Amino acid sequence: MKDVLRIATFRRLLGAWTIGNLADSALFLTLAVWAKDISGSSGAAGLVFLALGAPALAAPLLGLLADRVRRRSLLIVANLAGAVVAASLVLVNGPGDLWMLYLVAFAYGALGILNGSAQSGLLRDLLPDEHLDNANALLSTIDQGLRIITPAIGAGLYVLWGGGALGLGVAAILVLTALALLTVRVVESTPEPAEDRAGFWAEAAAGFRHVASVPLLARIVLVTAVAFGVLGVFESALFEVVEKGLGMEAAFFGVLMSIQGGAAIVGGLTSATALRRLGPARTVGVALLGLGLAACGLAADLLPVPLLPVAVVAIAISGICVPWLVVALITTRQRLTPPRLQGRTAAATNLAMTLPQLASIAAGAALITVVDYRLVMVSAGVVLLGCAAVLVLGRTSGPTEIATTDATTDPSDPSPEPAGPDELPGLAA
Repeated sequence: MKDVLRIATFRRLLGAWTIGNLADSALFLTLAVWAKDISGSSGAAGLVFLALGAPALAAPLLGLLADRVRRRSLLIVANLAGAVVAASLVLVNGPGDLWMLYLVAFAYGALGILNGSAQSGLLRDLLPDEHLDNANALLSTIDQGLRIITPAIGAGLYVLWGGGALGLGVAAILVLTALALLTVRVVESTPEPAEDRAGFWAEAAAGFRHVASVPLLARIVLVTAVAFGVLGVFESALFEVVEKGLGMEAAFFGVLMSIQGGAAIVGGLTSATALRRLGPARTVGVALLGLGLAACGLAADLLPVPLLPVAVVAIAISGICVPWLVVALITTRQRLTPPRLQGRTAAATNLAMTLPQLASIAAGAALITVVDYRLVMVSAGVVLLGCAAVLVLGRTSGPTEIATTDATTDPSDPSPEPAGPDELPGLAA
């Protein structure tokens, strides 16, 4: 990771992203708590997460926008727009304003997808292929670290001074993010000329077509999408593990999440090494193998073994595995995608993961009321182990093969190759 941190432009982008991520982590959970407080309904709180996830349906259009404009400028505008949205929370006073919380959540979810698509393309332009894995590993590590502390900070602001203060605090952080992005100077690939573009819907769907046209990427995305179709059951089943399996209060769920968060930092720090040694398909496969074993481990009281130590180990394994999966998937996608298709391909993979996960969250919440949680966890584990077997035992490409992006670049794509670290402006310390 030291090599990528020597690139000053990346350090500035990393700093801006870290500042913005403070706002994300502080706001998400607090919006749900706020909805619960002013409505008295757990269902109303749950709808906040639905509003956050709903913009995924528009991901192809948001990805298209990220491919059609200057990405740094788009990130600056998106963060300033997010600041306005967050500041509007000062207008929420009671149950009659509940709709505003949903509107803010929806807008914030859409801006998150837009930012992710734009950042993927910006990294592809900014860094040579050999640095992408370490860059994504750093982003994942910081993201997981912030998730441990910033929700508590957001909740503290909310409890002490109210949701309006939280909204203004988040808005200030997003303005700082936009200012930090002004210092990031990078030679961006040029958007395709209007006369070279296909029809609107064909352009919006180009990310899906690209994923399908690259066998390695298509296999990883397809298998991971199936896996995400069962990972959502963890959301509901973990509460059952805590209350019925461990006999603990629901608050112990927070302890398990802290363990998972700490392990996820370890996963982020080791993910680039795993990707280089195992290759992309096997790294994702090993991650899914760990998640499958973790799911089965959380149902360990089906066997004559103590559940608590097994559950702690299982949660820790899952924390390590998720960054391995995410970093391998994102890095492979970036390396195998032309610069000006990055936004749409990022959006396509985002949609492929999000929709199955949302469906499995809903299915898990329903299943857990009629089926023993242990059977739900074991069933999910078996599916994850099957997904792992497809990638681990199947024909895979080594880590050197995915570094060759020229073969996947459309020869008609006018976008230049991304600049190497010596060609980027603003690299002096």
